[in-house]
Amino acid sequence: MGSDKYMPLFETKRAKGRVLYRLFAGTLFTGICFIWAYRVGNIPKQGEDGRWVWIGLLGAELWFGFYWVLTQALRWNRVYRCIFKDRLSQRYGEEDLPGIDIFVCTADSTVEPPIMVMNTVLSVMAYDYPAKKLSVYLSDDGGSKLTFYALLEASKFARHWIPHCKKFKVEPRSPAAYFASSSNSNHHGDTTQLAATKKLYEEMEDRIETATKLGRIPEEAYLKHRGFSQWDSYSSRHDHDTIIQILIDGKDPNATDVDGCALPTLVYLAREKRPQHPHHFKAGAMNALLRVSSNISNGQLILTLDCDMYSNNSLCIWDALCFFMDTEKSHDIAFVQFPLAFENTTKNDIYSGSFPVPYNVELHGMDGLGGPLYLGTCCFHRRDSIQELEEETKLLASCTYEQNTEWGKEMGLKYGCLVEDVVTGLSIQCKGWKSVYFNPEKKAFLGVAPITLAQALVQDKRWSEGNLQILLSKHSLERFVQAKISLGLQLGYFCYNLWSVNCLATLYYSIVPSLCLLKGISLYPQIHLLAPLLFFLVSDPWFTSFAYVISAKYIYSLIEFLYAGGTTVGWWNGQRIWLYKRTTSYLFAFLDTILKTLAFINLTFLITPKVADEDASQRYEKEIMDFGATSPMFTILATLAMLNLFCFAGVVKKVVMDDHIFRLFKEMPLQILVCGALVLINLPLYQGLFLRKDKGKVPSSIMVKSFVLTLLACTSLTFLC
Repeated sequence: MGSDKYMPLFETKRAKGRVLYRLFAGTLFTGICFIWAYRVGNIPKQGEDGRWVWIGLLGAELWFGFYWVLTQALRWNRVYRCIFKDRLSQRYGEEDLPGIDIFVCTADSTVEPPIMVMNTVLSVMAYDYPAKKLSVYLSDDGGSKLTFYALLEASKFARHWIPHCKKFKVEPRSPAAYFASSSNSNHHGDTTQLAATKKLYEEMEDRIETATKLGRIPEEAYLKHRGFSQWDSYSSRHDHDTIIQILIDGKDPNATDVDGCALPTLVYLAREKRPQHPHHFKAGAMNALLRVSSNISNGQLILTLDCDMYSNNSLCIWDALCFFMDTEKSHDIAFVQFPLAFENTTKNDIYSGSFPVPYNVELHGMDGLGGPLYLGTCCFHRRDSIQELEEETKLLASCTYEQNTEWGKEMGLKYGCLVEDVVTGLSIQCKGWKSVYFNPEKKAFLGVAPITLAQALVQDKRWSEGNLQILLSKHSLERFVQAKISLGLQLGYFCYNLWSVNCLATLYYSIVPSLCLLKGISLYPQIHLLAPLLFFLVSDPWFTSFAYVISAKYIYSLIEFLYAGGTTVGWWNGQRIWLYKRTTSYLFAFLDTILKTLAFINLTFLITPKVADEDASQRYEKEIMDFGATSPMFTILATLAMLNLFCFAGVVKKVVMDDHIFRLFKEMPLQILVCGALVLINLPLYQGLFLRKDKGKVPSSIMVKSFVLTLLACTSLTFLC
């Protein structure tokens, strides 16, 4: 009894090979310093060709080196967590377990299909956890009758689905995912019951999708349930009263499933919205949930989920409890962040939407520095790390409740930032709390990754813009003044805060070296050819630094990507998306943030669509890039791709027509490498510009614009050289 009582519920293990990596990083930093020294020591004199171009390259390379140093904070001290759920179950009985409130957030039924939302709700209602300790809240920030109708249908189906899951140990517990997978073919029980449950689901799905397609609910359902009367005063999604409905009351002894067992509490909430009052987007919705739930269930722990992230592991609550209920090490843990994983990721992850390196490397690094950032979903929070209130329930969701209060400032989720989740997590850590990153082999949650390039770029624009807003806000100063988080963790946050600033150096490197190559001006160390048909020997010692840094950086990047579970082709796709994001998403995010800071524009929040047409879905499954959107971002991508193609073609022409091959390879090998790599990485874009005929090709208007802009660049910008 004595020794087992104090055995830990979790352990922390440091990553292997840390010393070896630090030695490698040291050699790479040495090479970077040599590059800086070369650039500073060889600036052309006043009046010489390329002086300002050279100074611009110095600025870009200083930035790349500085940012690389920042990213080392995410790799310097990676840790991994190991849990002991058997000790947890032995130590605590059901009466000792904390209440869990689960917040599922949706905002727009047109881009977040109600049937998808219901599968997420049903997956968490069926957790392997005492039902009386479990409460599920759906925040519908669109205030949609269709979403309420769908939840009403889901609440009825839950009476059959939850006992079915527990009886047959169903995994995953999203009905759509389960019935679509091969796992249901291994059903160890009554196949008749499986068929009956599947039929009930399909009937529910058909009713929800029919109502969604028609844009109205069946009149019979409207008359039958009193909850629909709350829409009588509804004007629009931005102008309506608080709508709250407890569809299943877990405290009611009559709230049981078909087997007579208790059901978890299920609540629908659409907070009040008025045009004249700011609603603060998702952060406002979450704060309304915090207040309302405190008056209904007041669970000690809160799980926050986006509506497309269904539970993939019915026991993941127990995983989180190991971190919150350890008697010696849990007192300062505010939240436990699980990784975001996606069920629709293709083999080679064409849009790099699964983020294997951040989730499998970088967040482990932040965990070793004091804790990961809060990602806004797939995260368990300790309620008392955010707030506590008890008030009249409906008033808690009114649009005027927060006036002259600390909500959005010192209480709840923070306002005024597009990534309210990240800034909230940062504020919690600044108060002395810690966080934990737990990345189990079986993913706890699965969602939907963007399936078009436009979706991916819009999503990253919002993230990078919000992170830069944090850097320019009072929260950035707060982390230094209060000094309750380590320097390493501060640097880790800076890696994400400075995402969008990378656009400047990347754009410069994507344009200027290629233009100078076209004009024949060398910007890098030269090499010496041993013989016309043999390889070269290095004659300029500075060349070694460039060669080492470039090769070592990309070889390590590939190894890291493969370690994180990716493929070689996936890594190459990631390099392409890295370039596309830095030259479009990050650029627009940077400009928007600066304009917002200067009060020229207002803050906006864009929801990434969770639906796409059938053609787009088929292209995604075949890993064919989709350039079919008419967007300023695509104009930039097409222009940069065409500019580098023109410059590379110009060099090829010189080689063929003027026999300049040896001089070019001697004086400008790295420029040829940079330009050639940019051309190679843009091959799918060239196909979209010139060869493809499907709907995913580059629109004709963008092709014309990019062609004109490229000609202007080639004729007017080369004077800088």
